[in-house]
Amino acid sequence: EVQLQASGGGLVQAGESLRLSCTASGFTFEDYTVGWFRQAPGKEREGVSCISGSGGSTFYRDSMKGRVTISRDNAKKTVYLHMKSLQPEDTAVYYCAVDQITPATLCALPPADIFRGQGTQVTVSS
Repeated sequence: EVQLQASGGGLVQAGESLRLSCTASGFTFEDYTVGWFRQAPGKEREGVSCISGSGGSTFYRDSMKGRVTISRDNAKKTVYLHMKSLQPEDTAVYYCAVDQITPATLCALPPADIFRGQGTQVTVSS
């Protein structure tokens, strides 16, 4: 059974940084693309960044380019999302999800049934 645990969220001030972690179990981690998504109150869920199983291919949402870096440690079955220069509009619940598709496809068109777990809340104060 695919299990994903997102962590690392919190309350920060504008301009600060956070590193989110997504730890997986129950499947062959390195065979899967992993994506970070976020959903703010009243808004649709959107893809933030996605990374291929090997880590060799990544995708970033245009509005996040330059402010986020995605990476993975397959030995630890963990994907990280480092976010810097956070702004109040980055406030959202951040989720991680996996699938066996390309990073660009996962971020742009995530299947509805891949989202598991509660996510981690990121709140940025001005």
